[in-house]
Amino acid sequence: MATPLVIDGVKVPPGKETIIEIEVARLPSGTLIHMPIHVFRSENPGPTVLLSGGLHGDEINGIETVRRLADSKLLSQINKGTVIALPIINVYGFIHFSREVPDGKDVNRSFPGSPDGSLAAIVANHLTEKILPVIDFGIDFHTGGASRTNYPQIRYSAEDKLGREIADAFKAPFTLTSNVIPGSLRGTATELGKSIVVFEGGESLRFDEKAIKSAVRGTKRVLHHFGMIDKSPQAKKVVHFDSTSWLRADASGLFIPTKASGQRVKEGETIGRINNPYNSYSIKVKSPSKGYIIGHNNIPMVHKGDALFHIGNVERIERVTE
Repeated sequence: MATPLVIDGVKVPPGKETIIEIEVARLPSGTLIHMPIHVFRSENPGPTVLLSGGLHGDEINGIETVRRLADSKLLSQINKGTVIALPIINVYGFIHFSREVPDGKDVNRSFPGSPDGSLAAIVANHLTEKILPVIDFGIDFHTGGASRTNYPQIRYSAEDKLGREIADAFKAPFTLTSNVIPGSLRGTATELGKSIVVFEGGESLRFDEKAIKSAVRGTKRVLHHFGMIDKSPQAKKVVHFDSTSWLRADASGLFIPTKASGQRVKEGETIGRINNPYNSYSIKVKSPSKGYIIGHNNIPMVHKGDALFHIGNVERIERVTE
C-alpha cells in the first residue's frame, strides 16, 4: 500500500489533492497568519516537486506564477508523483509590500531557522522541518530586488547535477550557474541533499507578463521532462552563460539607460549615460564586455558604485526551435 505524504501532521494519500494551512504566528492585532500549501498527488509514484514563491514578500511575479500553476487543471492531472505548490512563503512581507518580515530580517538569509528565533527564522523553520524533508527537488520563483529588473533566467549550482538537469529542462531564455548562499532556502536544501533551482524574472512589486509566462512554460517543461505531464511548450533559444558581472556607476547623477535586460551588447558599447542634474558633466556608461544584459537598474538617481547593469558572458547558444 502506498505511503501517504505527511505535512504538518496532515496525511495526503496518493490520488488526492488538498490545501494544508501551516500556522505561522499572530499579528499584533491577534489575527492568525497561515501559510497555505497546495498538494497535488498522482496515484502513481514519482518525484515530489516543490514550486515556491513569495520568499521575498514583494516579489509578486513568483507568487502569480505559482498561483496560476495551482489554479490550472494541469497539476490535478499529473501522471505520477506529487507537486507541492506554495505561492507565498513570506506572508508578512507580502501584506506589507516588503522584501523582509516586519523586523527587517530576510527570510532567505534565515535558514534553517528556529521555532524560537526571530519571525524570519520561524518562517524558515517551517519550510526546513515540514516541507524540505518530503521533496526531491524544487523551483523557487523570484524577481529582481531593489528596483532592478531581471530578464527571465534560471540559476543552478555548478556542483548540483540534478539542478543542472532541471535547469536544462526548464529552458529559460537565459541559464547560468549561481553559488549557494549560506542561510538561504537553497543552501539548506543542499545540505539536506535536495536540489532547488531559482527562477528570476521581472521586478519587485510589478507584474511582468513575459516573465510570468516564461516561468509557467519552463515549469511545464520540467514536469514533462520527469514524466509528470504529457506535453509541454517548445522553447526557442536558450543562452548559457559561463560568468556574469555587475557594471557599476563611475559617478553619481541621473541614470538614463539606452539598453535593457535581454539585449545583446558589445564591448565598449555605450549602453547608458549618467548626467549631473546641473549639467556640469555627462558620463557615458560603456559595456565592459560582449554578452547580454541579464538585469538592469530602474532607479533614475544613482550614486557612484551603484549597480547599473548585470552582464552575462556567453558560453553557448542553444537553438531549440527555428
